[in-house]
Amino acid sequence: MIDLAQDSPSNPLLRLGAQPIALTAAALLLLIAGVTSIAIWRAYTGAAPEPDRVVASRQLQARTAQASEQLVEKTKGIEATQQESIDQLQVVQDQLQTMKRLMAAQQADTKRLSEQVTSLNESIDNLRQSFASAKATEVETPSVTRRKPVRHRVASARKRSRG
Repeated sequence: MIDLAQDSPSNPLLRLGAQPIALTAAALLLLIAGVTSIAIWRAYTGAAPEPDRVVASRQLQARTAQASEQLVEKTKGIEATQQESIDQLQVVQDQLQTMKRLMAAQQADTKRLSEQVTSLNESIDNLRQSFASAKATEVETPSVTRRKPVRHRVASARKRSRG
């Protein structure tokens, strides 16, 4: 027994099955038309993308290498500048230490001189006080002065009036 229901076109591929050669021919024509249009376009523009890509990639590699070299040079320059800065900073620190030592020595000298001036002022004050006390004792003790006899006083007064 043969089942007739199997012959019914329920599958869409089965419906196209009657003209597979025409469908294949149409697909082949579309494929040939596409390849031909690409070939015409390349011939018309005169540039093939593959060599352009190779040239572009080589240029990109050259630019990358050049940029890398520039970065290396700039890095070396920065390192040199940094080392110079470190050296200059070291010199400044040494100068600062020297200045601190000189300043400490100068402050010590100033302190010593200030103490000497204070000592001299105290000595001067002591001398003044001793002179003041010595004058005070001289004033307190009256000095004995002898008076000239009266005739000497009269004679010296006459000499003054004549002269």
